[in-house]
Amino acid sequence: MIQAAIFDMDGLLVDSEPYWREVIIEVFQTVGLELDEETCKQTTGLPIDAVVRYWYERRPWQNRSLEDVGEEIILGAYDRIGRHARAMPGVPQVLELLQSHGIPMAVASASPMHLIEIVLDRLAIRSYFSLWHSATLEKRNKPAPDVYLGTARKLVVEPGRCIAFEDSGNGLKSAHAAGMFAIAVPADYEFSDPKFDLARLKIPSLVDFNQELLSKLTSGQQSIGEKL
Repeated sequence: MIQAAIFDMDGLLVDSEPYWREVIIEVFQTVGLELDEETCKQTTGLPIDAVVRYWYERRPWQNRSLEDVGEEIILGAYDRIGRHARAMPGVPQVLELLQSHGIPMAVASASPMHLIEIVLDRLAIRSYFSLWHSATLEKRNKPAPDVYLGTARKLVVEPGRCIAFEDSGNGLKSAHAAGMFAIAVPADYEFSDPKFDLARLKIPSLVDFNQELLSKLTSGQQSIGEKL
């Protein structure tokens, strides 16, 4: 029986990915890399230090350190997300649904705690969550399971009793490795990607997580592994 729900943040609760991509494109131009929206999607779901390493290994530069590039991306994204980002479709409804059933909720994000709190306040959803946890505080970031296992410990709930909502392939690997009931909510452009086959359930949007699905999970029925 499900006893808690854990949410990724970027691209799942908040429509932040366009702002990350905007800033990544601009900052990489300073080291001579010309990226576009499509090439940026190759690293969706990776921590920013991993994104910087990914492109440095393929197109190395000389004029700036990896740390400097990563820091500028993070600060730029903080600013734009804090000023402009909006909730993804279905966020208020799914939070209200879970709250109405008394299910504790948490955020488990690859982003730093400061950005998590910026987003929770920007969307005015902080009050729904018992806690929020950043993978930057763990030994390993996603796709390792550390942030999900750490969040479950803080909730005092067994990982196998948790629903985990994820929109990225690396995030899904993290939740799956933690032994949670992983629900994938991929973006349209990669909805059919086989990397989401790990999920116990795949839905197009949080709008599609409804009372019927929740009832099956909370009653212990595990027959909803089919893809929707």
